[in-house]
Amino acid sequence: MAKVAFIGLGNMGGPMAINLAKAGHQVTAFDLSASALAQVKAEGVASAGSAIAAVTDAEFVISMLPAGKHVIGLYLGEQGLANHIAKTALVIDCSTIDAASARKVGAGLAEHGIAFIDAPVSGGVGGAKAGTLTFITGGAAADFERAKTVLSNMGKNLFHAGDIGAGQVAKICNNMLLSILMAGTSEALQMGIDNGLDPKVLSDIMLKSSGRNWTLELYNPCPDVMENVPSSNGYQGGFLVDLMAKDLGLALEASLQSNSSTPMGSLARSLYVTHQRAGHGKLDFSSIFKMFEKKS
Repeated sequence: MAKVAFIGLGNMGGPMAINLAKAGHQVTAFDLSASALAQVKAEGVASAGSAIAAVTDAEFVISMLPAGKHVIGLYLGEQGLANHIAKTALVIDCSTIDAASARKVGAGLAEHGIAFIDAPVSGGVGGAKAGTLTFITGGAAADFERAKTVLSNMGKNLFHAGDIGAGQVAKICNNMLLSILMAGTSEALQMGIDNGLDPKVLSDIMLKSSGRNWTLELYNPCPDVMENVPSSNGYQGGFLVDLMAKDLGLALEASLQSNSSTPMGSLARSLYVTHQRAGHGKLDFSSIFKMFEKKS
């Protein structure tokens, strides 16, 4: 078992740190939130008074933070961890950020002789709690193999996408497609409802036809069609509209940098930002269904 430092204990990071502790790793965590630290401490995770204290002698340093600027600041800032992490440690950043920031952190840590991989996740809060996340990594193949020591205790699907930054690119490609599928599925279901169809019957038809996709199969956006999904719980839990809008912004940035044509992705971003600005940012992203409802 390994000595692990975990920085960032939000809705995803907290359960991930707990799963590492349950697997027998010696986990020391830090977060700016005292309540977040208290929650993981109750599950066997040691707490540190600072990020620097958390990484002392750690074999693996894992971070889960909101944006690229936070990751850069954590590792390369004036009080950054680059000067405090052991040269033998492997840094694994699980945040979803822009690829350029991931590459900057990787290069900065390399100057200190520290190995780094980016490893954004897919699977949501439910996957984080269940330990069934998908990790999409970028970095050296040898570092990816080494990372399996801890990643396998937090997820069931581990992918190596390429060099540092590749994990981020693959993640935003996936989420861009997911947003398009969710918006299209919502639009189609609502048109069926508007024309007198039962959404459950229509969903079953499309599941056995060429319109079949992940959102219909596992995450139906229409309330009361499928049990145990956010749409049947007032769109609570799951993957927030705020986060989908953020990821679609990252996708747009990437498309501009590579001169890629992404008209569907750009439209999906516009829809989700509009939905977000209407006050739905804290709802699950499947709540885009509400945008297509007829207003009385």
